[in-house]
Amino acid sequence: MNKKLIFKNRLREMRNEKGLSQSELAQIVGVSRQTISSIENGQFNPTAKLALILCIALD
Repeated sequence: MNKKLIFKNRLREMRNEKGLSQSELAQIVGVSRQTISSIENGQFNPTAKLALILCIALD
């Protein structure tokens, strides 16, 4: 399976488990809502730094 696809699906899943909207998560990690959407849809691969920040924000 495509690793990018796995990350996309897990990001949306984890965000939803935390009860966060894309906008709320974006504000927490310091990016735009469009960036979160692009990651979830597989249109953008986050940098290692952003991936780490997302992991911390979502526990």
